[in-house]
Amino acid sequence: MPLLTYNPRVNTPTPSEQQQWLAEFEAAARRPLAQRMRYAFIRTYKPVLDDAPFRAFETMAQYRAWCDAHLPAWLGYGR
Repeated sequence: MPLLTYNPRVNTPTPSEQQQWLAEFEAAARRPLAQRMRYAFIRTYKPVLDDAPFRAFETMAQYRAWCDAHLPAWLGYGR
């Protein structure tokens, strides 16, 4: 399978898209820092990981085995 490569004809925004992005960036820059920080991070619930406040493991092997047994594959903690 070939690696993904950059294609300027596909990945280059149109001039109107560039103007829209610039306007959005300038509007964001005018907002107070506290407001920008408030909206900069999106909290996403992660099943199982967020269900307990604390977990500890004696070894990395135990941690990896726990991840394999309990976490959904789409979280990316599997091997």
